[in-house]
Amino acid sequence: MTRRDSSLPELSGQRVLVTGASGGVGGGIARSFAAAGARVAVHYRGTTTGSVEVAFALVEELREHGSDAVAVRGDLSEPGAAEALVGEAARALGGLDGLVNNAGVQPLSLLADTSRAEWDEVLGTNLGAVFELSRAAAVVMGEDRDADPDRPNNRWITHIASIEASRPAVAHAHYSAAKAGLVMHARAAALELGPEGIRVNTVSPGLVERPGLEEAWPEGVASWKANAPLGRLATPADIGNACVLLASPAASFITGQDLAVDGGMLATPGW
Repeated sequence: MTRRDSSLPELSGQRVLVTGASGGVGGGIARSFAAAGARVAVHYRGTTTGSVEVAFALVEELREHGSDAVAVRGDLSEPGAAEALVGEAARALGGLDGLVNNAGVQPLSLLADTSRAEWDEVLGTNLGAVFELSRAAAVVMGEDRDADPDRPNNRWITHIASIEASRPAVAHAHYSAAKAGLVMHARAAALELGPEGIRVNTVSPGLVERPGLEEAWPEGVASWKANAPLGRLATPADIGNACVLLASPAASFITGQDLAVDGGMLATPGW
């Protein structure tokens, strides 16, 4: 029996794939869904020993807390990997109700120093793979709905974008462009997939805490805390809880929207 967190919306029975779950934000998202009662497929890229170990440790943690979690591998830079990953997750979970597109990269490179290959890698990973994953998930969700028409119709896709979609940072042009593309992709997908009963939204985090961040970038963290109305960084749980909210029946009439989880930073004046 899952020890569900009563402060979160009830998602018992939902089957959810979280990409990039071996990272800090992805792990937080997976934990939030498990705490809400969902069955979770924890995706990891699997190209390093560390990511494999983190993914399986997370699965074990979620299982110890009562969640029916599984680990699924996929290098989303490889042709056909997105479709294979969605298929594997659906088989492991017995279907698919939700997809969180969290996997991505965030290199630093000034425009003048960015090669076309580097640009294409960031856009391909952060935007192209999301397109492929969402397309594959929509097909699986449609097949699942047709096979089990009595199942509650709450199917959804959530992209993890960023407040950099509208507020870019120096050396982040490729990243910001990709995240802006995610917001528009979600709106376009919401338009086309709505008649199929699939909702599509984005969650846009602000600065999220992670081990070593304050030591590596003390001036940036201090500036954020001084300017954000809520006076702190986001936690991975903050991002995960926002995703749970959008996945819940309470959000059944919300699609094509971007939810900023930034402690109010987008509300601050730019002068």
